[in-house]
Amino acid sequence: MISKSAYTEQELISSLKCNSREAFEYLYDHYASALYGIIMKIVKDEDKAADVMQDSFLKIWKNIGSYNVEKGTLFTWILNVARNTAIDRLRLDVKNEKSVSWDTVIESDLGNNVVFNPIPATIDIRAIVASLLPEKSVLIDLVYFQGYTHEEVSEKLSLPLGTVKSRIRKALNELREIFDVHSFTLRAA
Repeated sequence: MISKSAYTEQELISSLKCNSREAFEYLYDHYASALYGIIMKIVKDEDKAADVMQDSFLKIWKNIGSYNVEKGTLFTWILNVARNTAIDRLRLDVKNEKSVSWDTVIESDLGNNVVFNPIPATIDIRAIVASLLPEKSVLIDLVYFQGYTHEEVSEKLSLPLGTVKSRIRKALNELREIFDVHSFTLRAA
């Protein structure tokens, strides 16, 4: 079979959707350098860029059937496939860098501060809520501990619904601040 030297975009799309090897080779020959340039700008490593390039063209080959002419040009679509593949690779690399094997952490690496993340069941949330102003703590108690709806609390306490919702929102913000400020950091003794 003789390879076609030029395709219109529509012919190329049709041939790719028919899994034409020649069309795919044409696509690679004409677009690989542009895609590689974009990939390199994202991953900044030649070996990784080569891997991403291969993964990108594999995704293009497998997913060409999902390409929709009405949503953009073929180049835009393959560029997005390559860009997203590169970003996924970058995220995976960052995630792998952040994961630490506990076998490699020694006690002296922890320093003088030890962060204590208590099990939620062991925190006395009711005591923390009780430290709020009574007008807020009562609302939190009724809604979150006793299961009342905002409307039911409004009727029970003869308060406007807007006031109930506003006070609950303010109370929740105060509770967030309490947890953020204290963050349960303990000094090692």
